[in-house]
Parts: sequence; structure tokens; C-alpha cells
Amino acid sequence: MIRKLIFDLDGTLVDSCAICVDILNSMLADRGSDLKLDPVGARPWMSVGGAAMVQALLGPACHDPDKDIVEFRARYRETLTPQDVLFEGVAECLEDLRDDGFTLAICSNKPQDLCDQVLRDTGIGGLFHSVVGLRPGFRAKPETDLLLETLRSLRCTPVECLFIGDSEIDHDVAERTGIPFVFMSYGYAIPEYEPEESASFDCFRMMSRTVAQRTRAARAA
Repeated sequence: MIRKLIFDLDGTLVDSCAICVDILNSMLADRGSDLKLDPVGARPWMSVGGAAMVQALLGPACHDPDKDIVEFRARYRETLTPQDVLFEGVAECLEDLRDDGFTLAICSNKPQDLCDQVLRDTGIGGLFHSVVGLRPGFRAKPETDLLLETLRSLRCTPVECLFIGDSEIDHDVAERTGIPFVFMSYGYAIPEYEPEESASFDCFRMMSRTVAQRTRAARAA
């Protein structure tokens, strides 16, 4: 029976695109660039990884990819994440799932300190048993390091949980790890992407209700 739910963060719980674009636009302005990014055009780059995103969106204003991602993350640490960047229904549905007996966790490519900051700013950090973000010695998704670490923190096997994410990267790492995957179609996946043999939802509230209902039915069987 599924009792543990692992969530990706950006694009699944939090719509961080506008924040990233604001930070990158400030970097562009400080570098004397006339380029002005917009969230719609930048959205497809949100799931490729921080370094690749920063390099691509800065374009000719990218000085050194390694140094630029360090600067980007330093500016992110000085940025407050408002509660309204949570996708609709996320806060109340996570609370309902926890109250219904599910153990909740996060597995994200966002650096650990930024995961903790975003969860604290948005007020949902206390709902999670464990939060696994990128840290030294671990490779980013779709490598399995972070998701296996999340399983260790939950003390569970892959078949005892669901991984809920929004991109082909999340689907890939779930498959590699043997964890059933749930796809949130409103996130940062490439256009028209839909994983085969995985449940897909365009509404967090509907996903939450469906997971809870199926678990109750399995419990009663």
C-alpha cells in the first residue's frame, strides 16, 4: 500500500519561473545587456538544470557558466519566495494528505539550502518528513543519487511510494529507481510530453484526491 509520497519541488509544488526570470533580468541589466526575458519564453528552460538554464537564458551575456550559476544562486538566496508561487491547491492538499496518514518528502535538483529557504518562505516546510536537495557528492536527477537518498530517509522500498513530478527528467529517474510515477502536466516538461504507463494530472487537487481515494480503497479491500 502506498503511504509515502515524494514530490519534486520546482514545477510540481512551486512555480519558480517568474522568480528565476527576475533574477536573470537583473543580472542582464547589471551586465549592460538590452535583452529582457519573459516568463513564457523562459519556461521550457526551467527543467534542464540550473547551470544550463542560466547559460542559455543569459545568452551572450554569459561570462563563465560556473561563476554565473554561483552568482544566480547567491541572488536567489537574497530573494523572498512569496506564498502565491505555490500552484493552486498545493498547501491545503499537502496538509490533507499528511493528516490522512501519508508521509511526505521532497526530492529536488535545487540546492539543499535553497529548497529549505523556499519551503520556509512559502510556509509548507513543516509538512515534510524529509527534504533532499542537491548537495556535495550527489549527482542531479536523472541520476538516481538523490531519489535513492530520499528512499533511505523514508526507510522504504520503491514500491511503497509514489514519485510526483512535472518533467521528463522526473519520469526518467523514477523509472531508473523503480518508483511508480505521477505526472503533473502543468509544470516544465517539454511541450506535448506525457509519460507512458503513468498517471497524469493537470490539477494538483485532483491528483491529491485520487491518490487518497485509491489508498483508502486498497486499505478497505
